Amino acid sequence: MRILFLEDEPTIREVLTEYMKMQDYQITPVDNGDDALELLKREHFDMAVLDIVVPGAKGLDVLYYIKENSPDTATIMLTALGDEKTQIEAFNLYADDYVIKPVSPLILLKRMETILRRVKRNDVSIDKGLVLQEDSYQAFYDGKPLSLTLTEFLLLQTLKNEPNRAFTREQLILRIFNEDYVGNDRIIDAHVKNLRKKLPGDYIKTVIGVGYQFGRGK
Repeated sequence: MRILFLEDEPTIREVLTEYMKMQDYQITPVDNGDDALELLKREHFDMAVLDIVVPGAKGLDVLYYIKENSPDTATIMLTALGDEKTQIEAFNLYADDYVIKPVSPLILLKRMETILRRVKRNDVSIDKGLVLQEDSYQAFYDGKPLSLTLTEFLLLQTLKNEPNRAFTREQLILRIFNEDYVGNDRIIDAHVKNLRKKLPGDYIKTVIGVGYQFGRGK
């Protein structure tokens, strides 16, 4: 397995590189985002382990490039940034995992192993139809990622998890925004409209006089 490892802190880069080599991974370590992008343009990697705050292009820029140009490359964000906003941004760009430093090298290796095993399994047998990965806030159709916002994902998740229930707009707002949202409940209609454009089938059914329910798709 070929691993691209972006980390600008020398000690962390050297220690984790040695641990990865002990697992027989072929490691290409780099200390800045620009070099990472150049390598990705020329070579294929099975996984990229990316720090976010690095010189040159940031880790999220590299993640975006992978999403657009090499979506079969698995990704782990390895960073000291633990805020929710950054984590959600990474998952919206289809990061497979988000690991906050400091981390045990052995735990990181186990997480890498788990993701690579899952990727390899998916290469053999792609899940058909609409699939939601709730731990990473990602939606797929026939194995291909759908570009949903976090709100759209949570809306779809709420409906799909209770397919026999018709939700009112107020109930959907409470599920998605908790009690933080102040405004017209018709905002749900706008999100449903956008979500329907991105789904490859009729997965959201309008229930007249009530609200919305999960549909059967195509």
